[in-house]
Amino acid sequence: MRRKLAAGNWKMNGSIPALDMIGALKLKHPECPCDVLLCPPAPLLTHALQNTAGSPIFIGAQDCHAEEKGAFTGDHAAAMIAEIGATYVIVGHSERREGYGETDAQVAAKARAAQAAGLTAIVCIGESLQQREAEEALDVIKAQLAGSVPDGSSGETLVVAYEPIWAIGTGKIPTMDQIAEVHALMRSELQARFGDEADSIRLLYGGSVKPDNATEIFALNDVDGALVGGASLRAEDFSPIIEALARS
Repeated sequence: MRRKLAAGNWKMNGSIPALDMIGALKLKHPECPCDVLLCPPAPLLTHALQNTAGSPIFIGAQDCHAEEKGAFTGDHAAAMIAEIGATYVIVGHSERREGYGETDAQVAAKARAAQAAGLTAIVCIGESLQQREAEEALDVIKAQLAGSVPDGSSGETLVVAYEPIWAIGTGKIPTMDQIAEVHALMRSELQARFGDEADSIRLLYGGSVKPDNATEIFALNDVDGALVGGASLRAEDFSPIIEALARS
């Protein structure tokens, strides 16, 4: 049975004092039937790991480089992330794909590097509003999934997050039928590629997930959790999402 995952992506937000929210989460969820993950900016990773000591909360990074080392000023290798104790890394977020021009091949290379370093790669995929309105969403998802997920992936090394670009930070979300349709497609595509192993790969939904819509989203088949943005910055916002996932 897949263990559900509530993952928070802080993006370029937060501070050392803001990490105090981890203490609140530890008190609120000392034992949780789902996994809880926070991905703060890279300079906060070590501080975050110190704050999570003795708790079931995992810490991950928001990106990594595909190479093990080299002249890549400002970047960090997957092995560096693993060395400090983080266990996950997000790759292929739409903000990286759009803002930095990352391709499926580049995302796959980063995911392979993460997996080789012992990290679980959270591979993000999702369509634009234009693609959704042109009824191209499912084709886009198929192509991104095929091009961004490395061969040999497993439930231990891969999480896939579906984040429709037009729903990220906008307050808009697809209909429940649309979310269910995409998640069913992702599961089917992964099964065709990885066989029975695909059943252990967790599929997350992301895009304006909030306490007031989390229960409905988590009730859908093949939604194994969420990749949460702004609502993961404060314990009082993230905790109800964790509770909704734990109940699902």
